[in-house]
Amino acid sequence: MAEERPPQEESLRATRDGQDADQDRVIAELRAQVAQLEDRWRRAVAELDNFRKRVAGESERQRAAERARVAAEWLPVLDNLDLALEHASADPGAIVEGVRAVREQALGVLARLGFPRRDDEGLTFDPARHEAVAAIPTSDAPAGTVVRVIRPGYGDEERQLRPASVVVATGAQ
Repeated sequence: MAEERPPQEESLRATRDGQDADQDRVIAELRAQVAQLEDRWRRAVAELDNFRKRVAGESERQRAAERARVAAEWLPVLDNLDLALEHASADPGAIVEGVRAVREQALGVLARLGFPRRDDEGLTFDPARHEAVAAIPTSDAPAGTVVRVIRPGYGDEERQLRPASVVVATGAQ
């Protein structure tokens, strides 16, 4: 004989079954959302990795192009130095003039690359632009003035390739 349950117990069981079904549905929906979010996250990570690789490749191509541009700027200077060496047995005055011309050409290359040679003699010493290698007492210039450039500096206000090595006046003694 089948056991009969009271109607209240059947009602509770049906409610629990309904709640379990709702919870299972909610859990399934949440799992689907988690899976979707994980998929989106993995795609975003992969996209970021691809972006990094593209940027690294482009940066390397730009560096290579810039190196080639700089090297191409120097080729005429080297060509003229080779010509000067070919004529080394010629008149010494002509050789000196040729070397001066090549020097001017090299200075032009540096200027086109954004690093012109600076003439710092007579300027006030600036530790950002100058490297003091000596200080001398003199009455010819105010204290703190560059009186002699030992090694010239190259660059402009924004970019400096090399600071000038200078002798600075300390004032008369």
